[in-house]
Amino acid sequence: MRILLVKTSSLGDVVHNLPVVSDLRGRYSEATIDWIVEEGFLDIPRLHPGLRRVIPIALRRWRRALTSRATWREIRSFRAAVQEEAYDLVIDTQGLLKSALIARMARGKRCGYAASSAREPLAAHFYDASFDVTKNLHAVERNRRLAALAGDYTAALAPDYGIAVSPAPTPEGPSAVLLTATSRDDKLWPQECWIAVGQALHEQGLACLLPAGSAIERERAAQIAQAIPGATVFPPMNLTELAGQLAAARIVIGVDTGLVHLAAALGRPTLALFCASDPALTGVLAATTASNLGTRGQPPTVGDVLAAALPLL
Repeated sequence: MRILLVKTSSLGDVVHNLPVVSDLRGRYSEATIDWIVEEGFLDIPRLHPGLRRVIPIALRRWRRALTSRATWREIRSFRAAVQEEAYDLVIDTQGLLKSALIARMARGKRCGYAASSAREPLAAHFYDASFDVTKNLHAVERNRRLAALAGDYTAALAPDYGIAVSPAPTPEGPSAVLLTATSRDDKLWPQECWIAVGQALHEQGLACLLPAGSAIERERAAQIAQAIPGATVFPPMNLTELAGQLAAARIVIGVDTGLVHLAAALGRPTLALFCASDPALTGVLAATTASNLGTRGQPPTVGDVLAAALPLL
């Protein structure tokens, strides 16, 4: 059995698709499973030992340079890589027109959501087989249900992300990772709230570590860290390095961002803070201690976060 998965982005969505690999491996133990993913998230599928090959795509970069010959050379190389062999199943769990067209490039039975289930209904016209999956399920379970219907099996009750990462060394002692950055300003949690939580964690003997990517994120993280004794802002890291830091943490607290989903997938005690989105369908979901606090328009308070965090320590 040869299976190709199409889930290109974003970081949280890619993490949500990891249990599909575990489910397929459980059903087809001898299967070879490949995955197409946006190049910036390549490190995440590679954490799963059940995959044979991860095929990078660069749609985000290509769109910015469509007139470049180099871009079209890369597109031809990508198409050749996808068509290198025939697959028994090509499963697009993204449900977008772009992902359906990517799946269409592959050789094999292309499967995806029915028009009533897809995020972009037009995508359903490009599959050889489409399946109705209710939109009321959590994203992880929607992915798993679609793959199970395409592969004709029943998925296990609990999702298995199937990944393990060696914890990074922590010379500072027990740590708490605070994920204060997110792609949308309306998802941010107030700085004074982060400071209050960080100070309380410091009193519990934890060193607070703050990842940050862009210059704006680093400036904000530095302002928060300055008010928390012993807190540190991480230097820029790739996703594999960040995964090691998350795996070493005593607790991870973060806003609605892909890294908080990765922390939950790694089995760390994780609190996800929601200020502008609803966690019911896209919150953290893991068999271990992972909780969602707040919802759209009703962010959690400092008291809410500490009441949930302190018992985990």
